[in-house]
Amino acid sequence: MIKEWNLLRVIACLCIVFLHSTTLNSRHAGHPDIDYYDVFRALLCFATPTFIVLSEIILANRYPDRLPNNFWQKRLKFIFLPFLSFAIIDAFNAKYFNPNVFLELKIFNNIVMGTFIGYFIFIIFQFYVLHYLVVRFKPSMKWLLPLSLLTMAVHLSFMKMNIPFVSEHQALLKLPFTAWFGYFTLAFIIGKHYKKLQLELLSYKWLTLILAALSALYFYFSFESGNARINSLRLDLFPVVLSFTAVILAWGQLIPNFRIIQFISNYSFGIYLLHWQVLRHLAPYTVTWFNHTSTRVLALFFMGLVISITIIKLISLLPFGSMIVGHIKKLSPKLKQTSDTVKAA
Repeated sequence: MIKEWNLLRVIACLCIVFLHSTTLNSRHAGHPDIDYYDVFRALLCFATPTFIVLSEIILANRYPDRLPNNFWQKRLKFIFLPFLSFAIIDAFNAKYFNPNVFLELKIFNNIVMGTFIGYFIFIIFQFYVLHYLVVRFKPSMKWLLPLSLLTMAVHLSFMKMNIPFVSEHQALLKLPFTAWFGYFTLAFIIGKHYKKLQLELLSYKWLTLILAALSALYFYFSFESGNARINSLRLDLFPVVLSFTAVILAWGQLIPNFRIIQFISNYSFGIYLLHWQVLRHLAPYTVTWFNHTSTRVLALFFMGLVISITIIKLISLLPFGSMIVGHIKKLSPKLKQTSDTVKAA
């Protein structure tokens, strides 16, 4: 795996765990009155679309012209089955915290409508289908890119409308690929031409920092102007995702391929699926063990991360473990450099 891709995956993974640590801390300890706290939380929402974008970058880089014969079989086994497993696990957890939850209905909603933390897998599978269609029919990106951006802008603008249908179906409206279409086309272009873009990003690495700062500033003013939603489906997050991704892909080429990065990257998919359940059980304790928001959030974050990785490791040792937490690759004995061949999408 190209090392800056590992770094990008790790940063996205850690950001989503940190975001949800702040969420659950607020639920149990009350929302803190801290300047820029909610802006920071909203900015962390860039993590989920970044994780989704990276999946398509890798896919387009490895399979720019066609998908292999075993493509769907492997993704169903190592991605969709874990989705089903955690849809059920989440439902039982919901029943544990709220006895009034109708378990069978919750399981159905989780699986069919993605009403739990694993909804992002719905988006990834739609990207797989889009990728297949693009490599099969080879549409010109000269018209597909602007069309995808326009489609996404219309979809996300529609979701902001204060009308009953939209308000009642937010969870369902975030699932169609049209809400993420622009991310797909740009990720496909980046992945397909990554060898060339890799050099360009490195050459303009200082420019990526400027663009990231400008996108964060734009996001701040957008948030302060009244768009205070804290979720991933914000149009003003689009430049943040792209610019932050560019920063990590550029500067990540200069950072040594630390073993800890490769380690967390290998567990990232399982962490994404499991961390919310772990944090839900930990949060009532961390708010009593610590006195300040910063220590509570940091303790919940680090404890949740360590416990999640431990559980994933134990489950992965089972014969069917990969069907629950996904495939955990073994760390290579010798870390390779940026020029490594991509081994898996």
